[in-house]
Amino acid sequence: MFLSDTMMSSNCSFEDVDHLMKYMELVIYIPVFIFGLILNTVALFVFCVILRKWTESTIYMSSLALMDLLLLFLLPFKMHASNHQWSAYLLSFCSVLESLYFVGIYGGIYTIMCIALDRWVAICHPYKAKQLRSPAKALGICVGVWVLVLVSIFPKSYHFRNPEQKTFHCFHTFSETGWSPPVIICLQVFGFLGPALVVIYCSVCTIRALQRSGQHSQLSQACVKIIYSSLSAFLLPFTPSHVAILLQFLVRSTAMIQDCSTKSSISLFIQVTLCLSNITCCLDALCYYFIAHEVRSMRKSFKMVVRVAQDVTS
Repeated sequence: MFLSDTMMSSNCSFEDVDHLMKYMELVIYIPVFIFGLILNTVALFVFCVILRKWTESTIYMSSLALMDLLLLFLLPFKMHASNHQWSAYLLSFCSVLESLYFVGIYGGIYTIMCIALDRWVAICHPYKAKQLRSPAKALGICVGVWVLVLVSIFPKSYHFRNPEQKTFHCFHTFSETGWSPPVIICLQVFGFLGPALVVIYCSVCTIRALQRSGQHSQLSQACVKIIYSSLSAFLLPFTPSHVAILLQFLVRSTAMIQDCSTKSSISLFIQVTLCLSNITCCLDALCYYFIAHEVRSMRKSFKMVVRVAQDVTS
């Protein structure tokens, strides 16, 4: 999961890694919090006030901005928890914060997947798009994503901590239940790998379709930039962190990795990548810029967009 975890062992010590991460987390989280808060707030203002007309794209991106703001709201708690132990009476409060953090992360992943699917349908299947796409359907899908991640995460995350602890580090050191094989397999397959394959497939197909059209190059290039920015905002933060989670799982649950220096390297790798995964709140701003450009272009030349889509399928 997207929470740093001190890998304790009777033979290995990771105090140096933990000490380094106390400062590194602050160095990463503070600029992410400041810039992410500004960029996502501005994005919501643009979508809700300046653009005014709601389209499928602006609805998906507004939902993604709300997911990012949820993550940003939790960063101060993560920064505090990195340097302070919490008392046992805050255990339930910590579980709520951790659950909301998961909701923001995996809700964002599924929202990006929906954006890729929506764009694939619009460009690669323009005739079906009229029946499959609408602002109302996009809003329903976004609400469905929020409900899905809330229902999937909250009931499980409350069992990831030992209730007998007198003091603990929130966002750190899950119990064995949190690192059980069913949890990690579901996290890797349904939380990341499945959505990643969908995003990559839809992005590749859409880019090829736009390149084959060979017409209205400026609009096509703008769409390609949107796709690349969305793909980058997905893969750059989340791929290393999920690889690190898998390595951490192998350390905790198997005897495959025994060397202390290797364990220490994995401990540093997972904590750094989990910290850096929060830059998704800033990377999504690239998508916001291109989406805003896309919406304005479509307003000015809707008929031209339709012709491009028809040429793609001919």
